[in-house]
Amino acid sequence: MRAGFPDFRLGTVLATSFTGTLSERHGDAVERIPTPQRLVDWLAVNGLAVDSCTTAQLDLAWELRESIHAAATAAATQDALPASAVHVINDRSMQGRAAAILTSEGQRLWRLSSTSRVEDALSVIAADAISIIAGERDGKLALCASPTCQAAFFDTSQSRTRRWCDMNTCGNRQKKARFNAKQRKNPRPAE
Repeated sequence: MRAGFPDFRLGTVLATSFTGTLSERHGDAVERIPTPQRLVDWLAVNGLAVDSCTTAQLDLAWELRESIHAAATAAATQDALPASAVHVINDRSMQGRAAAILTSEGQRLWRLSSTSRVEDALSVIAADAISIIAGERDGKLALCASPTCQAAFFDTSQSRTRRWCDMNTCGNRQKKARFNAKQRKNPRPAE
C-alpha cells in the first residue's frame, strides 16, 4: 500500500468491503480512499482495475459507498431502505459496462469495458450490493458490535452469529478492552 495511507480492510464480499473504506464511522473516522489514486489502488486490489480516476469519479464512489452503507444498515436492522440510497445504488448499477466471465478454474471475474472506467467498476460494486441487500446470497447482513465502528458486514458463518466486521481489528480491540478491564478489576498481587 502507498505510504501515508491506512491499509485497506479486505473482505470476501465486494460491497461491504467497499463500505469498509470508511471505518470507525462512530469514532475517529478513517478514510481509506481519500484520493482518486487511492480509489484506483482499491479497485485494482479487488479485481476491478481502471486506468485512472478523477475527483468527480471519486465523489461518485463516495456517494455509492455511503448509499450502500445506509441501505445495508437498514437491511441489517430490518428498517425500510432509504429511497435516496436505493436510487444511487440503482443508478450506479445501470451506468456501467461490465460483464461476468467464467475462468477455466470455475471462478467468476468481472471484465470491465475496454476503457476501464471507474463507473464500470462502481456498477459491479452496486450490483454486488443489490444481491446481498435483496437477500439473493447465502448469508445475512449484520452490524459490527464495536460501538465506534458499527459497519455493515455480510455474515456467511455457519451459525450467522458473527459479531465483528473484522476479527483482526474490531474483534481484537474489544477482546483487549475486556481483558484490560478485567485486569484493572482484579489486579495481580505483587510478588
